[in-house]
Amino acid sequence: MTDVSRLCPDTAVVLVNLGTPAAATAAAVRRYLAEFLSDRRVVSLPPWLWQPVLRGVILPLRSARVARKYASIWLADGSPLAVYTRRLAEAVQRELPDVRVVDAMRYGEPSFARTLERLRADGVRRVLALPLYPQYSTSTTASVGDVLARAGGLSTRMVDDYHRDPGWVGAVARSIREHREARGAGDHLLFSFHGLPQRLADAGDPYPLQCEAGARAIAAALGLDDAQWSLSYQSRFGRERWLEPATDATLDALAGQGIRRVDVIAPGFAVDCLETLEEVAMMLAERFAERGGTLRYIPCLNDSPAHARALAAIARRELDGWR
Repeated sequence: MTDVSRLCPDTAVVLVNLGTPAAATAAAVRRYLAEFLSDRRVVSLPPWLWQPVLRGVILPLRSARVARKYASIWLADGSPLAVYTRRLAEAVQRELPDVRVVDAMRYGEPSFARTLERLRADGVRRVLALPLYPQYSTSTTASVGDVLARAGGLSTRMVDDYHRDPGWVGAVARSIREHREARGAGDHLLFSFHGLPQRLADAGDPYPLQCEAGARAIAAALGLDDAQWSLSYQSRFGRERWLEPATDATLDALAGQGIRRVDVIAPGFAVDCLETLEEVAMMLAERFAERGGTLRYIPCLNDSPAHARALAAIARRELDGWR
């Protein structure tokens, strides 16, 4: 294996996640959502049309409600997404001791743009960005690329996706296997991915195809046949059509078929966050219980050693191939 430290002593690897409010308060959520929902990659409406709606209607109505959701999952040392992302970067750093590894957020803090500025000021000349999105999307991964493209004075490179990377697939499969060995296998395994407006997929966004390919690879690693697992999409926003089937509708259908124990994993998320801990493990679990079933949420890989090894191997391959 190539000694990365000899190839790129002035190189940094940045693990980039989506972002999170700095506190579980309405003010902090408002600041975060204002930045997130102002990205044209996220909402493509013209600013003159969208900003009055965002700032005059959506932020005032949603901020306090979303803050309460964050409060229900907040950890002693901060937002789960921020805490686990930071710990994951530390774990990857241990796997790559001679390469600088840091974490950043596309929205919120630590800001990806300002992280790049600090790295350049520290003498770093090459940056490998590793977005913590296993599946590529123009609404997430491409936005990281936008920031990277504006970084002056740096040679940059980005990992577009890793949805079928053997190390990552193996780590997810192992986490499912260990969960089922400890608690017994459920009657069905559901892969729940974050949703996406259907129009983006219609325009060629590869996200749903990569979700399906990744889920199939994980199911194959577990030795499951097609009847033992399914795939769905969660976290809809707005009134337009999103990817289907929806996770809530899928769980309703499974309950209607008499399936009483469903194991749910969300492999589109690198670390646990609001969408997994509150939406799936709490809200959807309660909904499924009302229909007579038990939803058993399988946590994200978070800062597990297997996750750190998989991401470090991906970074190492990229660095080794960077001449």
